[in-house]
Amino acid sequence: MPIAVDIDVMLARRKMSVGELADRVGITPANLAVLKNGRAKAVRFATLAALCEVLECQPGDLLRWEAEDAKAVDLAEL
Repeated sequence: MPIAVDIDVMLARRKMSVGELADRVGITPANLAVLKNGRAKAVRFATLAALCEVLECQPGDLLRWEAEDAKAVDLAEL
């Protein structure tokens, strides 16, 4: 998927656990894991806003676009 999720990066910067973030945002740890591991098909703006509020960051700190061709090139170079 061309959208990469960097929640784990922000968790490390804030020294916060997945469980603590899930509790403070108001979602289950399982749903946060789905989002964090890039398996989510969608994210509600309310959830994204809550994540940004708790982590004190911008949406661009959590989500970024990667070209799918870049992954193919990286694999080809191996």
